[in-house]
Parts: sequence; C-alpha cells; structure tokens
Amino acid sequence: MRMIIGTLLSVLVAVSSLSAQHSVDGYVPETDPLVLKRLRKWQDIKFGLFMHWGLYSQWGIEASWSLCSEDMGWNGREKGRFQNYEQYKDDYRNLRKVFNPTKFNPGKWARAAKAAGMRYVVLTAKHHDGFCLFDTETTDFKITSAECPFHVHPRANIAKETFDAFRAEGFMIGAYFSKADWNCEDYWWPYFATPDRHVNYNPAKYPERWNRFKEFTFRQIEELMTEYGAVDILWLDGGWVRPLNNIPTRFENWAKKNNWDQDIDIERIAGMARSHQPGLIIVDRTVAGRFENYVTPEGSVPAEPILVPWETCMTMSTGQWSFAPNQDFLPARRLIHTLVDNVSKGGNLLLNIGPSPEGEWSDTAYKRLEEIGSWMSVNDEAIYETEFIAPFQDGKVRLTKKKKSDAVYAVYLADENELRPPATIRLHTIQPKAGAVVTMLGVKEALKWEANGTGCTIEIPASVRDTPPCSYAWTVRISDHVHAR
Repeated sequence: MRMIIGTLLSVLVAVSSLSAQHSVDGYVPETDPLVLKRLRKWQDIKFGLFMHWGLYSQWGIEASWSLCSEDMGWNGREKGRFQNYEQYKDDYRNLRKVFNPTKFNPGKWARAAKAAGMRYVVLTAKHHDGFCLFDTETTDFKITSAECPFHVHPRANIAKETFDAFRAEGFMIGAYFSKADWNCEDYWWPYFATPDRHVNYNPAKYPERWNRFKEFTFRQIEELMTEYGAVDILWLDGGWVRPLNNIPTRFENWAKKNNWDQDIDIERIAGMARSHQPGLIIVDRTVAGRFENYVTPEGSVPAEPILVPWETCMTMSTGQWSFAPNQDFLPARRLIHTLVDNVSKGGNLLLNIGPSPEGEWSDTAYKRLEEIGSWMSVNDEAIYETEFIAPFQDGKVRLTKKKKSDAVYAVYLADENELRPPATIRLHTIQPKAGAVVTMLGVKEALKWEANGTGCTIEIPASVRDTPPCSYAWTVRISDHVHAR
C-alpha cells in the first residue's frame, strides 16, 4: 500500500466523472463466466477486512516502506536513530529473529469481523519487503523459517491458519501479494544500490536475472494457489512492476523507471492461478487490462459512482496501514458513513486493521467492529445485495436499491451531534407508489408519507425519534417507488 497515495487525487479525477459514462479508462470487462459469477458474489457482500501484518509491525512502522530510500516523509525511518541506510536494512531483516506473535488467534478475528458484517478478508501474504507469512519453498525469509522463533508454534503458517479460520466463518478469501520483492536478489540485486522502489537493474540488459525473478514470483503465487484451500481473490500490489507500455501519464511519477520494462508475464501467472482456482478474481492494481477485475481507489471514497466493479481500501486507524503503538482509530460514525457512501456509489469497502507484533488487535479495533456490527444488525438489508441507483445522494441521504426487488433504501447520515432521527426526511427524486409500504429498519410500524413534487416527505414519529433503532444513520425502506430524475 501507500504506493499510490501521491496520485490518488488524479485517479479519482479520472474515475469520478463517470455519472455520464460506463467504464474506467482501460478497464476490460471480464468474460469468463466463472469469474463473473464470483465478481457478482463479491459485489453483493460489500464489506471486507484487510490486514497488513509483517516484520514492520515489530517496530510499529508503516508496512515495508522504510526499506525504500525514497524521501517520502511517511516511510517510518526515524531520522537520528537510523542514520545508516544499509545498516537499517540489515536491522529490519533481522526482525525475523524476534517476530513471535504467540497470541495469534485468527478464529477470534474471524468471529469479530463476521459479527461486524464483513464477508471477505484480504491478508498480506507478502508485502514489498518480501517477508512471507506462508510456508514457501522459494526463500527462507518467511514466518516458518528456523530463524523465526514463531516457526515452532502450531499455527506458524499464518496465511494458512488465517484463511482456514475465516473460510470456516463463510468468508471469501483474498491473498494480498506484492509483485515487488525488496529481499529477493533478483529484484534488488546487491551489486547495485537501491535508490527507489523499482528493480535496481535494467531487466533488458540482464534478462537472465529478470527471468529468475519472474519464475520466483510465479512459483510463490503457485504455492498460494495450490496449498491454501479455495482462494477467491488474488490481490496484487506493487503497481510499478508492470509492462512499460501500460503506464498512463498520470502514474509516471511513481510507475516509470527510466525506460525499464518490468513485465512479469501476468497472463502466464493468471492462467496458472485460474487453472488451480477456477473463477479466481484477479486484482492487478492500477495495471489496466484483463487482469484488473476490479479497481481499488485507496484511502478515500470517490466523489461519484464508478460504474465498474470497485472497492475503496482504507485503514481503520488514522495514521498508517500497519500496527502502531497508541494509534488512533476513526470513529464508528465515520466508518459506518463511509461504508454507506461506498455502497450507494456501487462499491465495496475493504477496511484494514493492523495486528500487533504479539498477534492481537487493539481493544479499540474490536470496539469499532462491535459498533459497526450493532448498526449492521439493523440496517444490513440496505447494504447487502444492493446496487447503485441514480441519484445516489439526496442531501444527507444516500440511496441504494435491492437487486431482486423494487425496494429502495434511503439512509440518513446523521451529523456528529445528531443523536436521533429528524422529524421529517425529504426526498426529491424518489416517490413511493400508491400502496407502497414505507418503514424504518428496526421499527415495526409503517411511516406516514406524502407526495411532494417529484419526491416525498416522510414523517418520523416522536416514538421512533425518542428511541431510535440504532445510532449514526437511519434507514427508510420504500417497498416500491416511482423514480424521477
């Protein structure tokens, strides 16, 4: 992650004008019926859990990025403490000798995530630093290495244990995998310095070395696709590892390295992966084409709907993707509103929690999930199996439509100090049909309404206002409607 923060605004500009168009530039619709079926299932479940976890958690820094010598400010290397870059890289890699998350309990995570309404999970099987949370045969830089004290633990193969625990709770399973590998000597060759995130030699000049890296990458992904049960999503990061002819101008500031082609033959990888996992969703982030089955705006919700499959990936904490001591977390109200906002625009939300070095989540993270789950227990009908309806927004209201019925949901997003629903909710472009039933989710009695121009005014009685069914946002369901734009 973090690789596209600097270009996020340009990405959102490119995709936020889609109210008048039906595709993202370069997006290639999938044709495989098995992939399409799984994409539809993924779009219906809406809400997922992301977990950034690795050696970087030991120091409480931002994922792998402190290994990268670009001057990014947020890369986590403390000036004054770590002055020597080469020594720092050695110290970082030696974290494998102390990383020992003995409190790792993925079943507890899965149950908490399920109670919050999450239905898919994506785990960082390997981030840019190259440290593997799975038992690969390709490198000893892994959680199951004899050098890692955790290798004797019965749950040492973290990826397998996590996938199994979440699969048992009915989750779709996603494997995050960075195409870059800053530990592999066929990517960062020790013969040269490592000035930035890119491969540090010209692959065209040293094709044998680059071909070894391609094979190394292929084999690692093959392991994940063959030894870890059913996998639904292969979530590929490291978007600068891509063909030279697939770098849009808006990405050149981070994706282009001279004129070096970093093509790892994604078509071969995808063919192998889907031969083992038919219907696999592949997300080759920012690399437009056949293998970016959905797009992934990072850290923010687009201003307008994106009319291709998409998800916002963002972190629950306010500082970074990975664990940090005493980190702050976003309030439940904002997290719930973000989920609703995404869904109203046709997208999913992939919400990140970074486990600690001991293998635990913060108590605050569990609290946030409980608050989200309490809201979802009342309102999930307006989230799951819904689709975008134009307009998606009507003032403080977000609109969704049930896919298999004419029901429309109007979710009123409360202000920070708004602790109960308003006396009336005014809609301007949605009007119940004659005989339609209008209710608030979590409330038994029907609500009164009256037509008002092309919309309607819905009355919320004092009894409901005084004892609302939930906090932060309230959902009105209209069983059938007339839609006027």
